[in-house]
Amino acid sequence: MPEKKTLLPIQLFRLTRLVLHTLYGITVAATILPRVSAATRDQIIRGWSRQLLGILNIQVIAKGHIPGEDVRSAMFVANHISWLDIYALNSIRTVRFIAKSDIRSWPVLGWLVAQANTLFIDREKKQDVSRMVETVAKSIMAGDCLCYFPEGTTTDGTELRPFKGSLMQAAIDTNTAIRPVLIRYPKPDGSINTAMAYHGETTLWQSLRRVLAQPRSTVELDFAPPIASTGHERRGLCLMARQSIATRLNLDSPEKREP
Repeated sequence: MPEKKTLLPIQLFRLTRLVLHTLYGITVAATILPRVSAATRDQIIRGWSRQLLGILNIQVIAKGHIPGEDVRSAMFVANHISWLDIYALNSIRTVRFIAKSDIRSWPVLGWLVAQANTLFIDREKKQDVSRMVETVAKSIMAGDCLCYFPEGTTTDGTELRPFKGSLMQAAIDTNTAIRPVLIRYPKPDGSINTAMAYHGETTLWQSLRRVLAQPRSTVELDFAPPIASTGHERRGLCLMARQSIATRLNLDSPEKREP
């Protein structure tokens, strides 16, 4: 069914608020974030993310082993569904994301993501992956909490793709626990709200229109117990992290392919 070409008044109202909030974010990112402490920066990013989700009328439900601000030097790994995933996670615990290099070219949002201390990786270049492992290890040792999406792409939320485990080497090298997170966008009846997904050939504008068309939506963040990296090699750690998320998504068959 083709998407409606016109926005309803409520959608236009939300879009206007979103534009104003984004302009506010640009101003803060350009003038304030570079001058404040890491703790203050995290508070600003967390507050801005919560406000953005509020404008879009998205409720965040966090459960499981929810990390507090006292959690330091951690690596979160999550399934990937939407550009909203970043803001949902940041609304609970501000983290430093590891994102694909092409996100940097997104209009406006790409710049904002970069200003939030994001690390960008070009997965097509093996030398860039090696460089990123070293960079991530240094960031962890500096006390940062990082997060990346090991599927390497988005889905509609009904499947879990194979994990790419190269960056987990940084957790092994620094003896850092992996913290798996299931991200889910459920409907009121419990089924998956695939309209919230940003995947396939969907453009960012089409995704935004679909989000704006939702009267009210929910994103669930299910934080699994941390997995110690001590004594594990990358492949095994990757499989355990994936299975932890798959179980929460009710996908019980672990991926057997090499990450």
